[in-house]
Amino acid sequence: MSFVDKDLISIQEARILMERARDASYVMRSYPQETLDHMVETLAAAAMELVDELAVMSAEETGYGKAEDKRVKNRFVCDQLPAHLKDMKCVGILNEDTEKKTLKIGVPIGVIVALTPAASPVSTALYNILIAVKSGNPIVIVPHERAVKVTEILFERLKEAGSTCGLLEGAIGCLKTVTKAGSLELIRHSAAAMVVNTGVLELNKQAAESGKPYIYGGTGNGPVFIERTANVSQAVKDIIVSRTFDNGMVSGAEQYVVADRQIASEVKTELGKNGAYFMTEEEEKKLIDLLCLEQGKADEEIMGRPALELAKRAGFSVPNLTSVLVSQQKYISERNPFARELLCPVLVFYIEDDWMHACEKCLQLLMNESHGHTLIIHSKDEAVIRQFALIKPVGRILVNTPGALGSMGMTTNLFPAMTLGSITAGAGITADNVSPMNFIYIRTAAYGVREAEEFLKADQWNPKDTKELFQQILKELSKQF
Repeated sequence: MSFVDKDLISIQEARILMERARDASYVMRSYPQETLDHMVETLAAAAMELVDELAVMSAEETGYGKAEDKRVKNRFVCDQLPAHLKDMKCVGILNEDTEKKTLKIGVPIGVIVALTPAASPVSTALYNILIAVKSGNPIVIVPHERAVKVTEILFERLKEAGSTCGLLEGAIGCLKTVTKAGSLELIRHSAAAMVVNTGVLELNKQAAESGKPYIYGGTGNGPVFIERTANVSQAVKDIIVSRTFDNGMVSGAEQYVVADRQIASEVKTELGKNGAYFMTEEEEKKLIDLLCLEQGKADEEIMGRPALELAKRAGFSVPNLTSVLVSQQKYISERNPFARELLCPVLVFYIEDDWMHACEKCLQLLMNESHGHTLIIHSKDEAVIRQFALIKPVGRILVNTPGALGSMGMTTNLFPAMTLGSITAGAGITADNVSPMNFIYIRTAAYGVREAEEFLKADQWNPKDTKELFQQILKELSKQF
C-alpha cells in the first residue's frame, strides 16, 4: 500500500504556482490600464455564466449557508464590482498636478496570496482575482479545505477565459492540494508581495508574522445599537434580514443587539413579530452544548445552519416561523459562551439605560471578540451617531442599514467588497473595504521648481568663521574652570 504525503505535494504545488506568478508579474506590470480592464470584464463575464450553479455547489460542499444568498453575493461581484472598477485608475499616471508639477503613478505591488473562507468561497475568490488583475497583480488563491472543488471549478473557468484575452497562465493560480504546510509555503515564499486573509483565523498568526504586508478580514459579528430615536420597526427588520442572510455567515452581520432601555420593550416586541425566539436558560444551555461553546471554539459543523435546525438539534421546540434564536444577557465576560463569534442566526440581547452606557457596552463587545470589524447604529439623532463614529475602535460604522449587506456595499456606498479589513491588534494594514488601491503602491515624480541657491547660499556658512567662533567658545569656557 503506497503512502501519499499530501503536505509534500501541497508544498511543491505552492512553489510552482509562486514561480509562475512571479514570472507573470514581470509582464503584467507593463500592461496599461485599458488592457487590464478588458481582462477584468472578460473574467467577470465568464464567471457570471456559472454563478447560479456555483452557489448551489458552495452550499452543498461546505454545508454552510443558503444557496440563494450565495447566489446574491456571486452576482453582486460579477455585476456591481466591474461597474465600480470601470472608471478606476490603478496603474500608470493616477494624477498630474500641473501647478505643483508632481505626478502620482500607480505601481502593482506584486504577487498576491489570498486565503479564502468556507463561508463565501466563490464570491471571495472571484472578488480577489478581479481586483488583483485590475491592479496589474498576479494572484494565487488558497481555497478553504471545505470548498476545494467549487473553487477549482471557478478557477478553471477563469483560466480558460483569461487565455482568450491575453492573461498569462501564471497570473491566476489556485492551490489544489490544500494543506496547512502548502498554505504556509505560499505565505512565506520569497515571491509573495502581499497576503490577504479573508476570515481564515487559524492562519492569522503565521500570516501576520510572514514579514509581508498583510490584509486581514478579521472576526466579525459585531454589535448593533438601537437608540431611542430610531425607527424601531425598520431597525429590527434590518437586523433580522442581516442576521438570517446566508444563515449568519457574513462577518459584517449583527450578533449583539444593544437596546436603549426607553424602547427596549418595543424592540423585543418587534423582534418577536419578525421571528425572533427568546430562549429560556435551559434552552440556552442546550444550544451552548450543541455549539460546543464551553470549549472555547464553536463547532464548525453547526455553523451556517437555520435557526429551526439549530433548535431541533439542540433538543428544544420553537415556532415554525422562527428566524433567529435570542439569548438575553446582562454582562460581558470571558465565561459567557455567547460572547464569541457565532456564524449562525443567533443574537445576544442587551439593554442599557442610555446611549452613553450603550456606547460603553459596544466598546466592550468590539474589544472582546469582533476585532473592530463592524458596528451598526440605528438612530435619528445625528449627534449620537457622530459620537459613535468618533469614539468606536472599529473599521466601519453603518447607520440605519442591515450590517451584512451594508458592510459589503450593497445597501451603502462603501466599496463593493468581499474582503473587509478590521483593526485587529497586530494584524492587518487596513480597515478598508479592500479595493484594487490596496494592491498598489504610489510612486511620486516631482519636477524641480526652485533653485538650490535659495537654500545653499555661499555667504550662509563660512568654515573660517566657524573656526573662530569655536575658539572663542573654548576661551570663554577656560575662564570658568
